[in-house]
Amino acid sequence: MKQLFSFDLQAVEGNARAGIFSTPHGSILTPTFAPVGTQAAVKGVTPAQLHEIKAQILLANTYHLYLRPGAEVIADMGGLHNFMNWDKPILTDSGGFQVFSLGEINDINDQGVTFQSHLDGSSHVFTPEKAVKIQEQLGADIIMCFDECPEPYDRSYNESALSRTHEWAKRCQEAHTRKDQALFGIVQGGIFPDLRVQSSQYIAELDFPGNAIGGLSVGEKKSEMLEIIEVVTKHLPENKPRYLMGVGTPLDIVQGVYRGIDLFDCVNPTRLARHKAAFTRYGRINISGKIYEKDPRPLVEDCSCYTCQNFSRSYIRHLVKSKEMLAPILLSIHNLHILIDLTSELRSALMSGTFGEFTKTYFENAQLNGCSL
Repeated sequence: MKQLFSFDLQAVEGNARAGIFSTPHGSILTPTFAPVGTQAAVKGVTPAQLHEIKAQILLANTYHLYLRPGAEVIADMGGLHNFMNWDKPILTDSGGFQVFSLGEINDINDQGVTFQSHLDGSSHVFTPEKAVKIQEQLGADIIMCFDECPEPYDRSYNESALSRTHEWAKRCQEAHTRKDQALFGIVQGGIFPDLRVQSSQYIAELDFPGNAIGGLSVGEKKSEMLEIIEVVTKHLPENKPRYLMGVGTPLDIVQGVYRGIDLFDCVNPTRLARHKAAFTRYGRINISGKIYEKDPRPLVEDCSCYTCQNFSRSYIRHLVKSKEMLAPILLSIHNLHILIDLTSELRSALMSGTFGEFTKTYFENAQLNGCSL
């Protein structure tokens, strides 16, 4: 019987890898970036536009879709792929991060979490079993274990949260019934290397088809994030994809791939677009600045996205200042393209054996553009 999920490494240089992760809705060429469609929609961007920028996988949010419209509604509509008209792979997170960051927590114990909805204050309980059941109703290709995402600097809290996260991972594995969905484990442990090693080894032993690193890009220093990535990837299996949750700037992606990450997601591209910002390869620009009023250039020279091929900085600034809804749409297309195209180039460099040269040039240019490495 053919495996529904498999990960094949095609090239390795240092810690960086290029691979293919096969799923029921198609293969994902890694490394890659997944646009975030929190409520089953990537804000301001249609599925056709996502295809045009070569998005390979989208992320949707379990917490939000559970609250509205409800997992049963989506299941009755044929699952997420049919509901949002997306024929490629989809990943759903477990809702753990949102429960702790958005909902008002009434109780956390070994059984699960009781919280109040940020929408109407209604009370809900998430357990590992319920998080898996909801995700099975949603029908994504990749689903995530329910975990506890604590504040990164509190050692005592991280120790107790880690124990729960590990126990919940086992319970998620036991509750998982759909063979057409890959359940990924999540490594936690804050900014503490020893806890991260402990978590990496524990999650690796559970033999999930893929593994994620959670609890980063939540307020820690960039140097701490990079140190933890290096620590964790050393203890995760080489033959499984590695997913860095919630991280997505150009520099972070290059740094992550350099350290062995295969998959990224982040709300940054569309969120920044709604706040007048455009990604460059090394940072971003605020297009509302007066300096761009008569600037005929595209957002980024040599960018092949629809926005840069058709519109000037001057025009996009005009849309921003006029509060036209086209502004965040064009900026979102561009920002997503920058990240997806960058991961594609990193993959090409790995496949051609030029990754070291590519990253050396990239890091030099990043420093020239004022980025802190």
